[in-house]
Amino acid sequence: MPHRVIKGLVAGCALLQGVSLSGCVAPQYTYVANSSQSTYFKVPYSWHPIGQTALNNELKQDLGESGAAWSVAYEGGSSAAASDFLSFGATHPFVWAEIGKLSSDASQSLSYNALRDLFLPVSSTARQAVQSGFPLTNFTQIRDQVLTPGQGVHGVRETFTYTLSGVTDTFDEIALTNATQTVVYFMVLHCTNSCYSSQQAQISQVMSSFTVRSSS
Repeated sequence: MPHRVIKGLVAGCALLQGVSLSGCVAPQYTYVANSSQSTYFKVPYSWHPIGQTALNNELKQDLGESGAAWSVAYEGGSSAAASDFLSFGATHPFVWAEIGKLSSDASQSLSYNALRDLFLPVSSTARQAVQSGFPLTNFTQIRDQVLTPGQGVHGVRETFTYTLSGVTDTFDEIALTNATQTVVYFMVLHCTNSCYSSQQAQISQVMSSFTVRSSS
């Protein structure tokens, strides 16, 4: 596995044989990192990881073979299911992150709109192109933000809603590329509108933690 999951350390705790440590403070976050790509984010410690095999199977089913260099997902709530990857009506946040290398052709044609449309149609051009037969409806854009975090890394953060069979989900995504546009770093979190609203504080922490420090 090219990534490592770093569990938050419990500050001030020690394991002393025969001593009860009722004063130990539980960790708040799980830190998820791909050190080889200098990429990390954090999720609440109570969120559960999605098994890699189940996630890979879901990705192949929904997105096709992406050839990703790294892919990881977590979900809030008491259980985690890979099937919630693109299931409308999830009542707990589901977050998925991926790193993928770009071919020469893809690198040359990469634009801010291409980054916006990596996962679902967001730009007006992409939405117009898929109108016929596209099952998702009632697109509403909440955020359209250009990001330039440094070291040549650039991209977008998009927040929007789509409806499927009467159920509306909010999607919050960040799509970044390095200075040479040879690698894409992507993270998307989604759940129902009510879930997104009620858990806004935690979701904001997760999304704002997505960090890429690329040297190229």
